[in-house]
Amino acid sequence: MGEQRTANVSRRTFLKHTAIVGGALVAGGLAYRQVHNHLGRNFQPAGAKAYLDSIQPSPKPEMLPNILIILVDDLGYGDLDSPALDTPNLERMASQGVCLTSFYATASVCTPSRAGLLTGRYPVRSLMTTPLLSTRDAMNLVMDVLGRYSYGVTGIPQDEVLLSEVLLRRGYRTGLVGKWHLGAKPGHLPNDRGFESFYGALWSNDDQPYALYRDREIAVEAPADQDVLTLNFTRAAQEFMQSHKDEPFFLYLAHAMPHIPIHASGDFRGQSVAGLYGDAVQELDWSVGQILDTLDRLGLAGKTLTIFSSDNGPWWQGNPGYARGRKLLTFEGGFRVPFIATWRGVIPPGTNTSEMSMNFDLFPTCLQLAGVPLPQDRIIDGKDIMPVLTRKSASPHDTLLFYDTRKLVALRHLHWKYYRRYTTDNAAFWPLRQGPFLFDLHTDPNESYSLIESTPELAAELAALLAASDVKMSTNLRGWL
Repeated sequence: MGEQRTANVSRRTFLKHTAIVGGALVAGGLAYRQVHNHLGRNFQPAGAKAYLDSIQPSPKPEMLPNILIILVDDLGYGDLDSPALDTPNLERMASQGVCLTSFYATASVCTPSRAGLLTGRYPVRSLMTTPLLSTRDAMNLVMDVLGRYSYGVTGIPQDEVLLSEVLLRRGYRTGLVGKWHLGAKPGHLPNDRGFESFYGALWSNDDQPYALYRDREIAVEAPADQDVLTLNFTRAAQEFMQSHKDEPFFLYLAHAMPHIPIHASGDFRGQSVAGLYGDAVQELDWSVGQILDTLDRLGLAGKTLTIFSSDNGPWWQGNPGYARGRKLLTFEGGFRVPFIATWRGVIPPGTNTSEMSMNFDLFPTCLQLAGVPLPQDRIIDGKDIMPVLTRKSASPHDTLLFYDTRKLVALRHLHWKYYRRYTTDNAAFWPLRQGPFLFDLHTDPNESYSLIESTPELAAELAALLAASDVKMSTNLRGWL
Protein backbone atom coordinates (compact mmCIF):
# COMPACT_ATOMS: atom_id res chain seq x y z
CA MET A 1 0.00 0.00 0.00
CA GLY A 2 2.86 2.35 0.99
CA GLU A 3 4.69 1.52 -2.23
CA GLN A 4 1.59 2.35 -4.32
CA ARG A 5 1.17 5.70 -2.45
CA THR A 6 4.83 6.49 -3.05
CA ALA A 7 4.47 5.64 -6.73
CA ASN A 8 1.40 7.89 -7.05
CA VAL A 9 3.24 10.77 -5.34
CA SER A 10 6.23 10.25 -7.61
CA ARG A 11 3.97 10.23 -10.68
CA ARG A 12 2.24 13.44 -9.57
CA THR A 13 5.58 15.04 -8.82
CA PHE A 14 6.91 14.04 -12.24
CA LEU A 15 3.84 15.41 -14.01
CA LYS A 16 4.01 18.62 -12.00
CA HIS A 17 7.67 19.14 -12.80
CA THR A 18 7.04 18.27 -16.45
CA ALA A 19 4.25 20.84 -16.61
CA ILE A 20 6.47 23.46 -14.99
CA VAL A 21 9.35 22.77 -17.37
CA GLY A 22 6.99 22.67 -20.36
CA GLY A 23 5.36 25.92 -19.32
CA ALA A 24 8.75 27.54 -18.86
CA LEU A 25 9.86 26.40 -22.31
CA VAL A 26 6.67 27.69 -23.92
CA ALA A 27 6.92 31.00 -22.06
CA GLY A 28 10.59 31.28 -22.94
CA GLY A 29 9.85 30.51 -26.57
CA LEU A 30 7.09 33.10 -26.72
CA ALA A 31 9.29 35.68 -25.00
CA TYR A 32 12.14 34.98 -27.43
CA ARG A 33 9.78 35.35 -30.38
CA GLN A 34 8.47 38.66 -29.07
CA VAL A 35 12.04 39.97 -28.70
CA HIS A 36 12.98 38.58 -32.13
CA ASN A 37 9.88 40.13 -33.68
CA HIS A 38 10.57 43.50 -32.08
CA LEU A 39 14.23 43.62 -33.08
CA GLY A 40 13.72 42.19 -36.55
CA ARG A 41 11.05 44.51 -37.84
CA ASN A 42 13.42 47.39 -38.51
CA PHE A 43 10.66 49.88 -39.21
CA GLN A 44 11.67 53.21 -40.72
CA PRO A 45 8.48 55.25 -41.20
CA ALA A 46 10.33 58.57 -41.37
CA GLY A 47 11.75 57.68 -44.78
CA ALA A 48 8.32 56.92 -46.23
CA LYS A 49 6.87 60.14 -44.82
CA ALA A 50 9.73 62.25 -46.15
CA TYR A 51 9.41 60.75 -49.61
CA LEU A 52 5.65 61.14 -49.80
CA ASP A 53 5.86 64.70 -48.47
CA SER A 54 8.32 65.51 -51.26
CA ILE A 55 5.86 64.61 -54.02
CA GLN A 56 4.19 67.66 -55.51
CA PRO A 57 0.91 67.72 -57.48
CA SER A 58 1.51 67.69 -61.20
CA PRO A 59 1.57 71.22 -62.68
CA LYS A 60 -0.25 69.78 -65.71
CA PRO A 61 -2.73 67.21 -64.38
CA GLU A 62 -4.46 67.09 -67.75
CA MET A 63 -1.30 65.47 -69.14
CA LEU A 64 -1.31 62.60 -66.64
CA PRO A 65 -2.54 59.27 -68.04
CA ASN A 66 -5.21 57.37 -66.16
CA ILE A 67 -4.07 54.06 -64.67
CA LEU A 68 -6.53 51.17 -64.37
CA ILE A 69 -5.42 47.81 -62.96
CA ILE A 70 -7.88 44.90 -63.11
CA LEU A 71 -6.65 42.10 -60.87
CA VAL A 72 -8.60 38.86 -60.61
CA ASP A 73 -8.11 36.21 -57.94
CA ASP A 74 -6.65 32.76 -58.71
CA LEU A 75 -7.11 32.87 -62.48
CA GLY A 76 -4.87 30.48 -64.39
CA TYR A 77 -2.47 31.56 -67.11
CA GLY A 78 -4.12 29.08 -69.48
CA ASP A 79 -7.71 30.09 -68.76
CA LEU A 80 -7.60 32.79 -71.42
CA ASP A 81 -6.83 30.23 -74.12
CA SER A 82 -8.92 27.34 -72.81
CA PRO A 83 -11.36 25.86 -75.36
CA ALA A 84 -13.76 25.29 -72.45
CA LEU A 85 -14.06 29.01 -71.72
CA ASP A 86 -15.60 31.77 -73.81
CA THR A 87 -13.72 35.05 -73.18
CA PRO A 88 -14.43 37.37 -76.13
CA ASN A 89 -13.78 40.59 -74.20
CA LEU A 90 -10.36 39.49 -73.02
CA GLU A 91 -9.64 38.47 -76.59
CA ARG A 92 -10.75 41.93 -77.67
CA MET A 93 -8.47 43.50 -75.07
CA ALA A 94 -5.54 41.37 -76.25
CA SER A 95 -6.20 42.39 -79.87
CA GLN A 96 -6.06 46.03 -78.81
CA GLY A 97 -2.85 45.76 -76.81
CA VAL A 98 0.04 43.57 -75.74
CA CYS A 99 0.16 40.20 -73.95
CA LEU A 100 3.17 39.32 -71.83
CA THR A 101 3.61 35.56 -71.92
CA SER A 102 6.33 35.46 -69.24
CA PHE A 103 4.72 37.67 -66.64
CA TYR A 104 4.91 36.55 -63.00
CA ALA A 105 3.25 37.40 -59.73
CA THR A 106 5.62 38.17 -56.87
CA ALA A 107 4.10 35.28 -54.91
CA SER A 108 1.89 32.28 -55.55
CA VAL A 109 -0.66 33.40 -52.95
CA CYS A 110 -2.87 36.45 -52.36
CA THR A 111 -1.49 38.85 -49.73
CA PRO A 112 2.20 38.73 -50.71
CA SER A 113 1.39 39.13 -54.40
CA ARG A 114 -0.72 42.22 -53.75
CA ALA A 115 1.97 43.68 -51.52
CA GLY A 116 4.53 43.20 -54.29
CA LEU A 117 2.30 44.88 -56.85
CA LEU A 118 1.62 47.97 -54.74
CA THR A 119 5.15 48.44 -53.33
CA GLY A 120 7.36 47.47 -56.26
CA ARG A 121 9.31 45.15 -53.94
CA TYR A 122 9.62 41.47 -53.18
CA PRO A 123 6.99 40.69 -50.52
CA VAL A 124 9.61 39.53 -48.01
CA ARG A 125 10.77 43.15 -47.78
CA SER A 126 7.33 44.29 -46.61
CA LEU A 127 7.06 41.26 -44.28
CA MET A 128 3.89 40.25 -46.14
CA THR A 129 4.75 36.60 -46.77
CA THR A 130 1.55 34.70 -45.93
CA PRO A 131 -2.17 35.34 -46.49
CA LEU A 132 -3.73 37.51 -43.79
CA LEU A 133 -6.79 36.14 -42.04
CA SER A 134 -9.78 37.79 -40.41
CA THR A 135 -9.19 38.66 -36.78
CA ARG A 136 -12.15 36.41 -35.95
CA ASP A 137 -10.74 33.43 -37.83
CA ALA A 138 -9.55 30.69 -35.46
CA MET A 139 -6.65 30.00 -37.82
CA ASN A 140 -5.19 33.34 -36.78
CA LEU A 141 -4.23 31.83 -33.42
CA VAL A 142 -2.61 28.87 -35.15
CA MET A 143 -0.71 31.20 -37.49
CA ASP A 144 0.49 33.25 -34.55
CA VAL A 145 1.57 30.25 -32.46
CA LEU A 146 3.47 28.83 -35.42
CA GLY A 147 5.06 32.20 -36.09
CA ARG A 148 3.79 32.24 -39.67
CA TYR A 149 3.32 36.01 -39.74
CA SER A 150 6.73 37.53 -40.49
CA TYR A 151 7.85 39.34 -37.34
CA GLY A 152 4.25 39.29 -36.13
CA VAL A 153 3.16 41.82 -38.77
CA THR A 154 -0.52 41.53 -39.76
CA GLY A 155 -0.88 44.58 -42.00
CA ILE A 156 1.18 46.25 -44.72
CA PRO A 157 3.82 48.19 -42.72
CA GLN A 158 3.40 51.94 -42.60
CA ASP A 159 6.99 52.45 -43.71
CA GLU A 160 6.15 50.86 -47.06
CA VAL A 161 5.27 53.30 -49.85
CA LEU A 162 2.22 52.19 -51.84
CA LEU A 163 1.43 53.07 -55.44
CA SER A 164 -1.89 54.55 -54.34
CA GLU A 165 -0.16 56.90 -51.87
CA VAL A 166 2.26 58.20 -54.50
CA LEU A 167 -0.40 58.78 -57.14
CA LEU A 168 -2.74 60.48 -54.66
CA ARG A 169 -0.07 63.04 -53.84
CA ARG A 170 0.67 63.53 -57.51
CA GLY A 171 -2.90 64.63 -58.08
CA TYR A 172 -4.69 61.41 -59.02
CA ARG A 173 -8.12 60.49 -57.74
CA THR A 174 -7.60 57.04 -56.29
CA GLY A 175 -10.10 54.24 -55.81
CA LEU A 176 -10.06 50.59 -54.80
CA VAL A 177 -12.98 48.37 -55.74
CA GLY A 178 -12.90 44.76 -54.55
CA LYS A 179 -10.41 42.85 -52.45
CA TRP A 180 -7.84 44.59 -50.21
CA HIS A 181 -6.21 41.80 -48.13
CA LEU A 182 -3.37 43.91 -46.70
CA GLY A 183 -4.66 44.55 -43.19
CA ALA A 184 -7.87 45.41 -41.34
CA LYS A 185 -6.69 47.46 -38.36
CA PRO A 186 -6.58 51.27 -38.24
CA GLY A 187 -3.51 52.48 -40.09
CA HIS A 188 -3.65 49.54 -42.49
CA LEU A 189 -7.03 50.12 -44.13
CA PRO A 190 -7.37 51.15 -47.79
CA ASN A 191 -8.40 54.68 -46.85
CA ASP A 192 -5.28 54.91 -44.67
CA ARG A 193 -3.04 53.86 -47.53
CA GLY A 194 -3.75 56.28 -50.34
CA PHE A 195 -7.19 55.20 -51.57
CA GLU A 196 -9.67 58.06 -51.38
CA SER A 197 -12.55 55.69 -51.97
CA PHE A 198 -12.96 52.01 -51.19
CA TYR A 199 -15.82 49.65 -51.92
CA GLY A 200 -15.14 46.00 -51.27
CA ALA A 201 -13.89 43.43 -48.79
CA LEU A 202 -10.93 43.42 -46.43
CA TRP A 203 -10.30 39.67 -46.81
CA SER A 204 -10.56 36.78 -49.23
CA ASN A 205 -14.10 35.61 -49.90
CA ASP A 206 -13.52 32.33 -48.03
CA ASP A 207 -12.80 34.20 -44.79
CA GLN A 208 -15.61 34.99 -42.38
CA PRO A 209 -17.35 37.23 -41.58
CA TYR A 210 -17.42 38.41 -45.20
CA ALA A 211 -18.85 41.92 -45.25
CA LEU A 212 -18.49 44.69 -47.82
CA TYR A 213 -17.26 48.13 -46.85
CA ARG A 214 -17.76 51.55 -48.30
CA ASP A 215 -14.70 53.37 -47.08
CA ARG A 216 -14.53 52.69 -43.31
CA GLU A 217 -18.12 51.64 -42.75
CA ILE A 218 -19.86 48.34 -43.45
CA ALA A 219 -22.07 48.76 -46.52
CA VAL A 220 -23.28 45.16 -46.80
CA GLU A 221 -23.51 43.11 -43.64
CA ALA A 222 -22.02 39.63 -43.52
CA PRO A 223 -22.66 37.27 -45.10
CA ALA A 224 -22.61 39.31 -48.30
CA ASP A 225 -24.30 37.73 -51.32
CA GLN A 226 -21.32 36.57 -53.34
CA ASP A 227 -23.39 35.70 -56.38
CA VAL A 228 -23.47 39.41 -57.26
CA LEU A 229 -19.91 40.37 -56.28
CA THR A 230 -18.56 40.61 -59.83
CA LEU A 231 -21.65 42.51 -60.95
CA ASN A 232 -21.52 44.98 -58.05
CA PHE A 233 -17.77 45.53 -58.26
CA THR A 234 -18.09 46.23 -61.97
CA ARG A 235 -20.84 48.79 -61.41
CA ALA A 236 -18.82 50.49 -58.66
CA ALA A 237 -15.80 50.70 -60.96
CA GLN A 238 -17.91 52.25 -63.72
CA GLU A 239 -19.31 54.81 -61.27
CA PHE A 240 -15.78 55.74 -60.19
CA MET A 241 -14.67 56.29 -63.79
CA GLN A 242 -17.78 58.32 -64.56
CA SER A 243 -17.26 60.51 -61.49
CA HIS A 244 -13.62 61.23 -62.33
CA LYS A 245 -13.70 61.28 -66.12
CA ASP A 246 -12.35 64.83 -66.18
CA GLU A 247 -9.50 64.17 -63.72
CA PRO A 248 -6.54 61.79 -63.74
CA PHE A 249 -7.51 58.66 -61.85
CA PHE A 250 -5.97 55.47 -60.54
CA LEU A 251 -8.51 52.66 -60.25
CA TYR A 252 -7.54 49.32 -58.75
CA LEU A 253 -10.35 46.86 -59.54
CA ALA A 254 -9.51 43.73 -57.54
CA HIS A 255 -12.16 41.10 -58.25
CA ALA A 256 -12.90 38.32 -55.74
CA MET A 257 -13.48 35.60 -58.34
CA PRO A 258 -12.66 32.89 -59.24
CA HIS A 259 -11.25 32.32 -55.72
CA ILE A 260 -13.20 29.72 -53.74
CA PRO A 261 -16.06 29.69 -52.85
CA ILE A 262 -16.83 30.29 -56.52
CA HIS A 263 -19.91 32.32 -57.37
CA ALA A 264 -21.59 33.73 -60.46
CA SER A 265 -24.73 35.77 -60.94
CA GLY A 266 -27.92 34.32 -62.37
CA ASP A 267 -27.24 35.54 -65.91
CA PHE A 268 -23.97 33.55 -66.03
CA ARG A 269 -24.64 30.52 -63.85
CA GLY A 270 -24.84 27.40 -65.96
CA GLN A 271 -23.66 29.15 -69.13
CA SER A 272 -20.20 27.59 -69.31
CA VAL A 273 -19.19 24.06 -70.25
CA ALA A 274 -16.44 24.44 -67.62
CA GLY A 275 -18.84 24.35 -64.68
CA LEU A 276 -19.18 27.01 -62.02
CA TYR A 277 -15.52 28.03 -62.37
CA GLY A 278 -16.14 28.67 -66.06
CA ASP A 279 -19.30 30.63 -65.24
CA ALA A 280 -17.32 32.87 -62.90
CA VAL A 281 -14.54 33.44 -65.44
CA GLN A 282 -17.01 34.27 -68.19
CA GLU A 283 -18.66 36.81 -65.90
CA LEU A 284 -15.23 38.34 -65.27
CA ASP A 285 -14.81 38.52 -69.03
CA TRP A 286 -18.15 40.35 -69.21
CA SER A 287 -16.85 42.74 -66.56
CA VAL A 288 -13.74 43.50 -68.62
CA GLY A 289 -16.01 44.24 -71.57
CA GLN A 290 -18.03 46.65 -69.45
CA ILE A 291 -14.87 48.46 -68.35
CA LEU A 292 -13.54 48.73 -71.91
CA ASP A 293 -16.91 49.97 -73.13
CA THR A 294 -17.00 52.60 -70.38
CA LEU A 295 -13.55 53.88 -71.35
CA ASP A 296 -14.74 54.16 -74.95
CA ARG A 297 -18.00 55.87 -73.99
CA LEU A 298 -16.16 58.42 -71.83
CA GLY A 299 -13.51 59.00 -74.49
CA LEU A 300 -10.74 57.80 -72.17
CA ALA A 301 -9.24 54.85 -74.07
CA GLY A 302 -6.53 57.09 -75.53
CA LYS A 303 -5.40 58.39 -72.17
CA THR A 304 -5.70 55.28 -70.00
CA LEU A 305 -3.20 52.50 -69.37
CA THR A 306 -5.43 49.50 -68.66
CA ILE A 307 -3.90 46.33 -67.27
CA PHE A 308 -5.47 42.91 -66.69
CA SER A 309 -3.76 40.23 -64.62
CA SER A 310 -4.17 37.68 -61.80
CA ASP A 311 -2.66 37.63 -58.32
CA ASN A 312 -1.33 34.07 -58.71
CA GLY A 313 -1.99 30.80 -60.48
CA PRO A 314 -5.17 28.72 -60.14
CA TRP A 315 -6.01 26.78 -57.01
CA TRP A 316 -8.24 23.69 -57.14
CA GLN A 317 -9.67 24.44 -60.57
CA GLY A 318 -8.50 26.42 -63.57
CA ASN A 319 -5.85 26.01 -66.23
CA PRO A 320 -2.26 26.97 -65.32
CA GLY A 321 -1.35 27.05 -69.00
CA TYR A 322 -0.49 23.34 -68.97
CA ALA A 323 2.48 24.38 -66.85
CA ARG A 324 3.73 22.52 -63.82
CA GLY A 325 2.32 23.58 -60.45
CA ARG A 326 -0.54 25.67 -59.10
CA LYS A 327 -1.23 28.22 -56.40
CA LEU A 328 1.06 27.90 -53.35
CA LEU A 329 3.78 26.23 -55.43
CA THR A 330 6.91 27.83 -56.87
CA PHE A 331 6.66 26.11 -60.25
CA GLU A 332 5.52 28.10 -63.29
CA GLY A 333 1.84 27.29 -62.77
CA GLY A 334 1.84 29.01 -59.40
CA PHE A 335 3.66 32.21 -60.39
CA ARG A 336 3.11 32.76 -64.12
CA VAL A 337 -0.11 34.70 -64.67
CA PRO A 338 -1.98 36.28 -67.57
CA PHE A 339 -1.10 39.87 -68.43
CA ILE A 340 -2.72 42.16 -70.99
CA ALA A 341 -2.09 45.89 -71.31
CA THR A 342 -3.85 48.38 -73.57
CA TRP A 343 -3.42 52.09 -74.22
CA ARG A 344 -4.87 53.27 -77.50
CA GLY A 345 -2.29 55.09 -79.59
CA VAL A 346 0.60 54.19 -77.26
CA ILE A 347 0.76 50.39 -76.99
CA PRO A 348 0.86 48.62 -80.39
CA PRO A 349 -2.26 46.48 -80.83
CA GLY A 350 -2.28 42.72 -81.20
CA THR A 351 1.26 42.00 -80.01
CA ASN A 352 2.82 39.35 -77.78
CA THR A 353 6.18 39.30 -76.07
CA SER A 354 7.95 36.65 -74.03
CA GLU A 355 10.16 39.20 -72.24
CA MET A 356 9.97 38.35 -68.54
CA SER A 357 8.65 40.69 -65.88
CA MET A 358 6.89 40.58 -62.50
CA ASN A 359 3.97 42.43 -60.99
CA PHE A 360 6.32 44.58 -58.89
CA ASP A 361 7.27 46.24 -62.18
CA LEU A 362 3.92 48.06 -62.20
CA PHE A 363 5.02 50.37 -59.36
CA PRO A 364 8.02 51.96 -61.14
CA THR A 365 6.19 51.87 -64.48
CA CYS A 366 3.28 53.90 -63.10
CA LEU A 367 5.59 56.30 -61.26
CA GLN A 368 7.47 56.98 -64.48
CA LEU A 369 4.19 57.71 -66.27
CA ALA A 370 3.18 60.07 -63.47
CA GLY A 371 6.53 61.85 -63.57
CA VAL A 372 7.49 60.85 -60.02
CA PRO A 373 11.03 59.71 -59.10
CA LEU A 374 11.48 56.44 -57.24
CA PRO A 375 12.15 56.50 -53.49
CA GLN A 376 15.88 56.73 -52.80
CA ASP A 377 15.83 55.34 -49.26
CA ARG A 378 14.94 51.77 -50.22
CA ILE A 379 15.54 49.11 -52.82
CA ILE A 380 12.82 49.01 -55.47
CA ASP A 381 13.05 45.56 -57.06
CA GLY A 382 10.72 46.36 -59.95
CA LYS A 383 11.71 48.12 -63.17
CA ASP A 384 9.89 50.35 -65.63
CA ILE A 385 8.46 48.02 -68.29
CA MET A 386 6.76 50.63 -70.44
CA PRO A 387 9.47 50.10 -73.11
CA VAL A 388 8.60 46.39 -73.05
CA LEU A 389 4.89 47.10 -73.43
CA THR A 390 5.56 49.36 -76.41
CA ARG A 391 7.99 46.81 -77.91
CA LYS A 392 10.89 49.26 -77.80
CA SER A 393 13.26 47.22 -75.62
CA ALA A 394 13.89 43.88 -73.99
CA SER A 395 13.17 42.99 -70.38
CA PRO A 396 15.07 45.07 -67.81
CA HIS A 397 15.54 41.90 -65.76
CA ASP A 398 18.15 39.19 -66.09
CA THR A 399 17.03 37.41 -62.92
CA LEU A 400 13.80 37.03 -60.96
CA LEU A 401 13.44 35.37 -57.55
CA PHE A 402 10.69 33.01 -56.39
CA TYR A 403 9.80 32.70 -52.71
CA ASP A 404 7.68 30.34 -50.66
CA THR A 405 6.74 32.65 -47.76
CA ARG A 406 10.20 33.68 -46.43
CA LYS A 407 12.13 30.93 -48.18
CA LEU A 408 13.92 31.63 -51.46
CA VAL A 409 13.25 28.48 -53.47
CA ALA A 410 14.05 29.26 -57.10
CA LEU A 411 15.25 31.82 -59.56
CA ARG A 412 14.82 32.46 -63.25
CA HIS A 413 17.95 33.69 -65.00
CA LEU A 414 17.32 34.52 -68.64
CA HIS A 415 15.54 31.39 -69.92
CA TRP A 416 16.87 29.09 -67.20
CA LYS A 417 14.91 28.18 -64.07
CA TYR A 418 16.83 26.76 -61.10
CA TYR A 419 15.23 25.24 -57.97
CA ARG A 420 17.07 24.37 -54.80
CA ARG A 421 16.15 21.11 -53.06
CA TYR A 422 12.65 21.68 -51.65
CA THR A 423 9.17 20.22 -51.30
CA THR A 424 7.45 19.79 -54.66
CA ASP A 425 4.11 19.06 -56.27
CA ASN A 426 4.31 15.27 -55.85
CA ALA A 427 1.32 14.56 -53.65
CA ALA A 428 2.49 11.09 -52.62
CA PHE A 429 5.77 12.47 -51.27
CA TRP A 430 4.84 16.05 -50.42
CA PRO A 431 6.63 16.14 -47.00
CA LEU A 432 9.90 15.12 -48.61
CA ARG A 433 12.29 17.38 -50.46
CA GLN A 434 13.26 16.77 -54.05
CA GLY A 435 15.70 18.39 -56.41
CA PRO A 436 17.62 20.47 -57.13
CA PHE A 437 16.15 21.01 -60.60
CA LEU A 438 17.26 22.96 -63.65
CA PHE A 439 14.87 23.65 -66.53
CA ASP A 440 15.32 25.34 -69.89
CA LEU A 441 12.09 27.29 -70.32
CA HIS A 442 12.75 27.82 -74.03
CA THR A 443 12.59 24.13 -74.84
CA ASP A 444 10.71 22.92 -71.76
CA PRO A 445 8.24 25.57 -70.55
CA ASN A 446 6.33 22.92 -68.60
CA GLU A 447 9.36 22.10 -66.42
CA SER A 448 9.27 18.40 -67.19
CA TYR A 449 12.95 17.60 -67.77
CA SER A 450 15.64 18.59 -65.32
CA LEU A 451 19.07 19.26 -66.80
CA ILE A 452 20.98 19.08 -63.52
CA GLU A 453 22.95 16.01 -64.56
CA SER A 454 23.58 17.04 -68.17
CA THR A 455 24.67 20.64 -67.48
CA PRO A 456 26.31 20.52 -64.04
CA GLU A 457 28.49 23.61 -64.62
CA LEU A 458 25.49 25.83 -65.38
CA ALA A 459 23.57 24.33 -62.48
CA ALA A 460 26.46 25.16 -60.15
CA GLU A 461 26.57 28.75 -61.44
CA LEU A 462 22.86 29.24 -60.87
CA ALA A 463 23.04 27.58 -57.45
CA ALA A 464 25.74 30.07 -56.51
CA LEU A 465 23.64 32.95 -57.86
CA LEU A 466 20.65 31.80 -55.82
CA ALA A 467 22.79 31.45 -52.68
CA ALA A 468 24.26 34.92 -53.20
CA SER A 469 20.77 36.37 -53.68
CA ASP A 470 19.69 34.68 -50.47
CA VAL A 471 22.58 36.17 -48.51
CA LYS A 472 22.06 39.61 -50.00
CA MET A 473 18.40 39.59 -49.05
CA SER A 474 18.96 38.26 -45.55
CA THR A 475 21.59 40.88 -44.76
CA ASN A 476 19.26 43.72 -45.78
CA LEU A 477 15.78 42.23 -45.64
CA ARG A 478 13.84 45.49 -45.60
CA GLY A 479 16.05 46.89 -48.35
CA TRP A 480 16.90 50.19 -46.70
CA LEU A 481 19.61 52.28 -48.38
